[in-house]
Amino acid sequence: MSENKPIVLVTGASGFVGRHVVPALAREGWSVRRAVRNPEGGGDEVVIETIGPETDWRAALDGVDAVVHLAARVHHKNEEHAVQLYRNVNIAGTLHLARCAAAAGVRQFIFVSTVLVHGRSNEGRAPFSENDVLTPRGLYGMSKAAAEAGLRTLARDSDMKISVVRPPLVYGAGAKGNFALLTRAVDLGLPLPFAAIRNQRAFLAVQNLASFILHRLGHPDPASNFEIFLVADREQVSTPEFVTHLAKASGKRMRMFSVPPGALGTLLGAMGRQDTYDSLVGSLELDISKAIATGWQPQVSLDEGLRLALAAQDA
Repeated sequence: MSENKPIVLVTGASGFVGRHVVPALAREGWSVRRAVRNPEGGGDEVVIETIGPETDWRAALDGVDAVVHLAARVHHKNEEHAVQLYRNVNIAGTLHLARCAAAAGVRQFIFVSTVLVHGRSNEGRAPFSENDVLTPRGLYGMSKAAAEAGLRTLARDSDMKISVVRPPLVYGAGAKGNFALLTRAVDLGLPLPFAAIRNQRAFLAVQNLASFILHRLGHPDPASNFEIFLVADREQVSTPEFVTHLAKASGKRMRMFSVPPGALGTLLGAMGRQDTYDSLVGSLELDISKAIATGWQPQVSLDEGLRLALAAQDA
């Protein structure tokens, strides 16, 4: 144990979320061991070229008190041909790591899953909660749901405390995907066809995700070895409201025009982008009361999270 500090192993340490979580852990007194695919130099790191059912975790887990498992296969350009890849990394790889961690005497295991285990939209229904029956969409969501189920079974026969975190879209400096596309569009001053959208969606600043992980590591539940948490910013806003906040944070003039959601859906459907339609037009509201009940509070507001994201990108 380094300087008597507790050691935490972080997988996916060089990824978007990892680059925010690692320094947050270090600031709070953890000795961070970073699991990376390629050596980066400096600090305590271990090279794990692939995550799967046969990965050798012995050196990485030596002396470790907690694991924060961020690494995952998120997308693949030919997803229908990548079933085994998702199974190896997101399901078998996760469960193998968890079993190795339990055998090594690790006390806590944080697994960052996804809100997509609930599906892409709760349109016309109550906000999603941890007790809902899961209806995952896509290989990614299904693989995360399967990993959660395996972790629940493992927790029954282990002393290791497992926490599952289900975030919605996570935004911040270095984020890719839809957030990067929206940021680019706003920066270019492109008019966006979102003015007619009337939905409510949850978002999560990467600082708030990191703060919940830290809070959970510091406050494990003494009565349970397995808990699931939906985590999001307090503000849950419509797509046009989110873009308006983004434009405000970037100091740009927002330009939006109205396209009926049905017409937008027809266009995106013809392009094979139903998932994009769901993300833009559908509602995705989350009940985060369970996370709040642990004593955690989001550290930053939506406006502050967006300002931090853009300020870091401009630096």
